[in-house]
Amino acid sequence: MSLKIVRIHNELLGTYGDQGNAEVLAYRAGLAGIGTQVVDISYRDVIPHDGDIYLLGGAEDAAQILSCAALSSGALHGAVEKGAVVLAICAGFQILGKSYFANGSEQRGLGLLNMTTVPGDKRYVGDIKIHSDLLGIDLTGFENHGGKTILGAGLDNFGSVIVGNGNGDSGVDGAVLGNIFGTYLHGPVLARNPEFADLLLSRAHGAPVKVEDSLADQYAQLRRKVVK
Repeated sequence: MSLKIVRIHNELLGTYGDQGNAEVLAYRAGLAGIGTQVVDISYRDVIPHDGDIYLLGGAEDAAQILSCAALSSGALHGAVEKGAVVLAICAGFQILGKSYFANGSEQRGLGLLNMTTVPGDKRYVGDIKIHSDLLGIDLTGFENHGGKTILGAGLDNFGSVIVGNGNGDSGVDGAVLGNIFGTYLHGPVLARNPEFADLLLSRAHGAPVKVEDSLADQYAQLRRKVVK
């Protein structure tokens, strides 16, 4: 089985290096003997329905608004309904909700997640460390956002904040619903936390994917010890 990894609007949602998550997924899938195809989709293109994993990254306000408008056709919704895995970081995470703020005003989101993002009391910038009950480990990253995300009914958070801010002042980061994962962790998050990459691959593959310890795993373990 070959996995199709769809990197959405890299020219808009690639401000903070989150496009590297696609390379990490492809690399670790290869180590597990799973073929992959990474497809870059411009905001002018139609989102394919046959992807296995969809990736959205961080962006500035104007790019975030443009990306959200391009996704409003509902193509991503169709992929989610088929069980596709979605990883959305920062701005990409915010637009999955019901609404978010950009360019000083409230914007309509895609409504895939029951949440809203409002302006925070400050800009949340710096190292972040969370504990994920889903993975049973701590994860690290870097956050840089001005929004405070409020989760509604039916959503689980991605992790409890140990260092940093995450969704704001709630003590949690991100959101999880089925195969949709949202977080404020840049890094790229999958390079710093390869166990998370393996979880996404397992969900998409339909069977456990476990890659033997590599330099990436050792680096991730070291990062979790350093960020306190």
